[in-house]
Amino acid sequence: MSEYILAAVTAAWLGFLCSISPCPLATNIAAISFVSRKVGKVGVVLSTGVLYTLGRTITYAILGILLVGGLSAAPELSHLLQKYMNLLMGPFLIIVAMILLDMLKLPISSGSGMGETMQKKVEKAGVFGAFLLGILFALSFCPTSAALFFGSLLPLAIKMESGFVLPGIFGIGTGLPVLLFAFLLAFSAHKVGQAYNKLAKFECWAQRMTGGIFLLIGIVMTLTLTIGIRLW
Repeated sequence: MSEYILAAVTAAWLGFLCSISPCPLATNIAAISFVSRKVGKVGVVLSTGVLYTLGRTITYAILGILLVGGLSAAPELSHLLQKYMNLLMGPFLIIVAMILLDMLKLPISSGSGMGETMQKKVEKAGVFGAFLLGILFALSFCPTSAALFFGSLLPLAIKMESGFVLPGIFGIGTGLPVLLFAFLLAFSAHKVGQAYNKLAKFECWAQRMTGGIFLLIGIVMTLTLTIGIRLW
């Protein structure tokens, strides 16, 4: 149970880290601008933030079910994953760390243009348009979000055999900033700018701290599990 709790906390942190990284944060800002149209209507603003987060959560949960369930359903592939997952985890973490530390660039489009275009279309859907935005932005992977989801969360979900819960927790984490700003907009709109500035500063050291930890753990796991060197 303690191992699963640790995995859940890790999934939540990865989701939150993803949400405040530059590319995903840009899509969240677009969502915040969507939410802010109804400033002054507390119930509408809060429900819009919740629906946006729900859209992201359901999308990641479905992806988790499809990917983890699909891999587990194939006996030969499942056996290979069980056999080699620990061997590959170290290199995976090193790659993710290099992306977080801006040491490695991946040729993946941020999808922001598609998000802006779709945002204009879903405005006609009213408050439920936020749910559609959540789905759209969850699927608009950029290098950081792809690395965190496919490189860190997915191996963890496979290891814990949790194709629904851990990806869902990750999704909630990615929507937390929008929930925070929705709350501030609903009850104290003038504090939004202050919160955004603090969040931008927090992202800078949080991403580097996580990248450094991932790099250290990845190197240790690569040396001990993948290569077989005894360090102690």
